[in-house]
Amino acid sequence: MNKSLILIASIALSAAFSGLCRAQSDAPYTEGPVWQITMVKAKYGMGDEYLKGLAKTFKGTLDEAKKQDLIMDYKILLGGAANMAALDNAREKFDPIARKVEGTPDQQRATATKRLEIREIMGIKLMREITLK
Repeated sequence: MNKSLILIASIALSAAFSGLCRAQSDAPYTEGPVWQITMVKAKYGMGDEYLKGLAKTFKGTLDEAKKQDLIMDYKILLGGAANMAALDNAREKFDPIARKVEGTPDQQRATATKRLEIREIMGIKLMREITLK
């Protein structure tokens, strides 16, 4: 049996098992696809060259893997080390929404404090999806 068939069988078994678990679960979510994320920093001035290289090889490989149902999808996301410009005037835009959905600033603080008891944010990164040509 070749490796492709083993991979396809593993994916099929995994999907069947997750469907079984989902039917019996009280979880407040539905499991979706698993994404492998690789973060790459291109050398200074080489970003376009790197993306052109991906377009020639990586894109074709993943498109073929998708046609053969080995993967569901793929994305290329582009982001800088820091993208503070995207957050310009964010308070003016988001404060009215927060007040509408969560209530007064005191109510918002109470909700945020309650969330601190059950979660820890590990990190946030802004990135933009791009399509290789």
